[in-house]
Amino acid sequence: MTASPSNAPLRSAKPAGAWLAAVSCLSLVGMAGALAATAQAQSAPAAASAPIYNETPPGAKPRVVVTTDPELDDSNSLLRYLLYTPDFRTEGLIYASSQFHWKGDGKGTTLSVPGREYTKGGKDLCPCTSWRWAPGDRFIDADLDVYAKAYANLRVHNHAYPTPQALRSVVRWGNVDFDGEMDHDTPGSDLIKQLLLDKDEAPIYLHAWGGQSTIARALKSIEDTYKDTPQWAAIRAKVVRKAIINPSGDQDDTYAKYIKPHWGDIRYMEQRGGISLSYLSLITASKEDAAFLTAEWTKANISSKGPMGAHYRVWGDGKQMAPGDMFDYFGIAGKSAKQLKAEGYHVWSPVFAPGSFISEGDTPTFLNLIDNGLAGYRPASFGGWGGVLFHNTETFQLDPGMMQAVAAMNENPSAPVTIKRAPTSLFMAAAQNDFAARMKWAVTPQYRGANHAPSVTLAGPALRKVHAGQLVTLSARTADPDGNMVKLRWWPYAEAGTYAGAVTLDKAQGPSARLRVPADARPGQTIHIVAEATDNGTPAMTHYARVVLEVQ
Repeated sequence: MTASPSNAPLRSAKPAGAWLAAVSCLSLVGMAGALAATAQAQSAPAAASAPIYNETPPGAKPRVVVTTDPELDDSNSLLRYLLYTPDFRTEGLIYASSQFHWKGDGKGTTLSVPGREYTKGGKDLCPCTSWRWAPGDRFIDADLDVYAKAYANLRVHNHAYPTPQALRSVVRWGNVDFDGEMDHDTPGSDLIKQLLLDKDEAPIYLHAWGGQSTIARALKSIEDTYKDTPQWAAIRAKVVRKAIINPSGDQDDTYAKYIKPHWGDIRYMEQRGGISLSYLSLITASKEDAAFLTAEWTKANISSKGPMGAHYRVWGDGKQMAPGDMFDYFGIAGKSAKQLKAEGYHVWSPVFAPGSFISEGDTPTFLNLIDNGLAGYRPASFGGWGGVLFHNTETFQLDPGMMQAVAAMNENPSAPVTIKRAPTSLFMAAAQNDFAARMKWAVTPQYRGANHAPSVTLAGPALRKVHAGQLVTLSARTADPDGNMVKLRWWPYAEAGTYAGAVTLDKAQGPSARLRVPADARPGQTIHIVAEATDNGTPAMTHYARVVLEVQ
């Protein structure tokens, strides 16, 4: 489950240092390690040496571990993740717990943690032996079951899709007994420990869609094993340079209580400003973006597309992750919020039309890893479909004013209630159309029966040294595997760069673009220009290239 139901655009804090000197080659890949290392050097105390951080080698796929709890939005996020597995080295799919879902130890042990959802509303529903975890739940395996049914078709469109057997071989059970339990090793924590200590120096992206207790247990096991040995300094440095935590908030407090105090120099990559896929996105996203979440769009492009589409959770689908779960009212059709509350459900969002998008709150954690040309995961400031880094490890909280408006909407649906919508995303249309195209792959056994993304190739280096006031001309060529027409447009990606002023392109369409570097740009500042290639297939698909201008 995601602990951050909103993706409000926020700029990341980024150094403006002269990291260019450390770059050994003029490419986005080569620039990645230099920017990350320089950022750490500038933010670290003067008396301490900056940690060394490894980056995914050029041409290699990111190594990924997903830890996830049994929330419906996690299942939806996992379905989307599976459609992008050709872009990753999936090293682990691990069952995890959180404050919202924990399995219990099967021995009758009870738990109640102050301030959790079961303590709110004037009555405490715990101590409990488990919380919102269905007996026998195997939600990861269930997602893999439907992936297996689509695999033959998917492989027609991309031969790199891993076999269902390969993905099943990395499924593990992590620390699921209780909220924040990290007292003992589990197959899931053992797998993470093994990956962090193996000989492959490529970093491990540790996705925490639920709580972080399984990740914390792996780190604690490493600490317990090596702390009092001569190898400790080397082992600790190895873990720090390889581990990257991509969280959906700190959902069980194990980051705050253990990981941050003991492993605070591990990269912790929270993102904001990506595409909006939260529980409230239908009313908080712009109207243009929300059009990709309606019942009509979702049915036409996602939920009607074979076994994977049928497994995707939508409003009013008649399903519950755990039978009798009074916090999961999303599958109930034909009842208002007031009626659901009268029946004892804990209703905190509007009730949307049957068939509408519910949530994929954890999807933004992996969107920047997708091989769409943006290389959004490499240096700390780049960004992409998943947004840019937000340097804050506190759990994001919903705006109280918005929640009051939602409550008023539920009380009287006909009353005029205004909820401020976010600006239209730079990436929502492209990301959702790409998702829809891959869902079509899942039900299309011939390559020519579906659309595939175009390519865009820059003429010249991706990283360029420029001067204030300089006129810069950029060019690129495109190609399409289906023979479709491709439209190329260029635009400045302000959130990813460090120059804070406006950048205007006086030529922004076609194979070339032109801009003048602003006169007030200062040495060390960066300007990111995106080349966006979109074909005219159905659904339309988009690929990108990025030029980074470094002011001298």
